[in-house]
Amino acid sequence: MAIFLTSASRVIVQGMTGSEGMKHTRRMLAAGTTIIGGVNPRKAGQRVAFPFPAHDGGTGVGTVAKTPGKSGVSHDGGPGGERTIPVFGTVAEAMGETGADVTAVFVPPRFAKDAVIEAIDAGIGLVVVITEGIPVADAVDCVAHARQSATRIIGPNCPGIISPGQSNVGITPADITGPGPIGLVSKSGTLTYQMMHELRDLGFSTCIGIGGDPIVGTTHIDALAAFEADPDTEAVVMIGEIGGDAEERAAAFIADHITKPVVAYVAGFTAPEGKTMGHAGAIISGSAGSAAAKAEALRAAGVPVGTTPSETASLLRSLLHS
Repeated sequence: MAIFLTSASRVIVQGMTGSEGMKHTRRMLAAGTTIIGGVNPRKAGQRVAFPFPAHDGGTGVGTVAKTPGKSGVSHDGGPGGERTIPVFGTVAEAMGETGADVTAVFVPPRFAKDAVIEAIDAGIGLVVVITEGIPVADAVDCVAHARQSATRIIGPNCPGIISPGQSNVGITPADITGPGPIGLVSKSGTLTYQMMHELRDLGFSTCIGIGGDPIVGTTHIDALAAFEADPDTEAVVMIGEIGGDAEERAAAFIADHITKPVVAYVAGFTAPEGKTMGHAGAIISGSAGSAAAKAEALRAAGVPVGTTPSETASLLRSLLHS
């Protein structure tokens, strides 16, 4: 089992023909993700060829064929062959032709709002927004629009979501860990990868990088509720950081609604007051948004809080063993 993303997910990539989109589409394909189309209005009808299977760790990119092709993914199935993926003009067209239910957004910041709104209006189930630097006002509009629909947004400015052994949408390296009983939700991409490495012997059901911007589509609480409902997730690691009150609200939710073991790590104990650190949302003012205040709220809710990622992993092992 996994949450939000499974082996049955059918993925399109908005911005697939850009440099970042092509690079990470290659990596997602190598991880086994079912990518069945790209979206770029200026290149509709073209096809992108990706080496199949991918052996170089994603350092290369695909090549764009100028001639239109029949809809659908094709490959010759042999070493040294290639998989060709069609490019559609709109998300709605891609969904109609392929049955896509997930989109990954690798669109530059100034175009990202339009891309996300288009995906929501098309009725896609999950939008994973990797783009960094989207204006807060645009993020507010996207998240508000999604909440009036059945679409879930993960991000923006996030590494995406991976259900190891099933599917990987975003930029998370797929070879850190394998499937297992741990759920992970994190504001930080780098710390997501580190925690996956720390607990790689146990494995994960799903790892979600929700992003550290002030406005995000999926919160810690959303992920915690989904992990609680997933029968194959036995315990959860939650990673937060300074700024805002998301971790305090998550602590209250855990106290009232979560029965599974949860451990947490909060980045930023040594961050100076009033200075933005890393993510746009990582800023503290007085005690509000500080790592100490967040850790206190989590511990009051019965959640052990590690002082380092390694200690946090050890705390989880202790909880599982007990």
